[in-house]
Amino acid sequence: MPTRKLFLWFLCLSACMGYTHGSALETVDIPSPSMNTSLPAAVVLPESYAETDHSYPVIYLLHGAFGDHRDWLDKVAPDGLVQSLANQYNIIFVLPEGGTFSFYLDSPVLENSRYETHITAEVVPFVDEHYRTVADPAGRAITGLSMGGQGALYLATRHPHLFGAAGSMSGAVHMDINGWDLPEEDIDRLMQGFMRSLGNDIEPEFLAKNSVSNMVDQIKANNIPIIIDCGVDDFLIDANRKFHKRLLENKVPHDYIERPGRHNWPYWQNALLYQVLFISEVFRENGSMVSL
Repeated sequence: MPTRKLFLWFLCLSACMGYTHGSALETVDIPSPSMNTSLPAAVVLPESYAETDHSYPVIYLLHGAFGDHRDWLDKVAPDGLVQSLANQYNIIFVLPEGGTFSFYLDSPVLENSRYETHITAEVVPFVDEHYRTVADPAGRAITGLSMGGQGALYLATRHPHLFGAAGSMSGAVHMDINGWDLPEEDIDRLMQGFMRSLGNDIEPEFLAKNSVSNMVDQIKANNIPIIIDCGVDDFLIDANRKFHKRLLENKVPHDYIERPGRHNWPYWQNALLYQVLFISEVFRENGSMVSL
């Protein structure tokens, strides 16, 4: 067994063993004045949280298009992987609601689609107020899959005062749907999702401006540690390779991973192990990890 696969097998085994010792999953309704509603979020606490008075670092874990805040809990095998990682690393995971196809943007035309504001100005303050967190970028990171990969990098780039590390798994890092390697019927379905979530009058220029592949200068200026992961058989692999190339050309430090895999949950549950390991090392370097 190759060394890297052996390491990941051991990492996953350790995480799954940790899951058997206890769990703490809470579902909360977070007020959203920006959208005149409340939205749910799942909060996964490490088992040690109830036993100490420490402040814990937080990873915000974003879902993909046509999903919801429970995806990382309901669609990942082995069952309880997020909880096991929380236990293993002593990290709080927050799984917020991101809408069907919002891309975690504030729509310029729909008042009920303000997900950038929701995450950054409503979810993060709520979590810091109601839980013992390291309420600082040194102990706060964000990552996600597909739509959530773009969203995580986008939010971290736009709000470096909030997030000290960011990641993307199979991220839609350029929101030009017509350029994705998908059948025409899937393109039509995705375009309909875009219009429902962001508005019929969304201009291509708006999507291009807010695609992280076009935000390299700002990413470089922020100098936030980032990790990008995409499967070689994913329909978004070309977009990720081009983004990686632009980062290299601009001498932007980042970790970039390609492995066999497609745009599916078996790939993302494996990718999550790399993401959490990377982010935990950033937390450790920042002095934000909990020592028990």
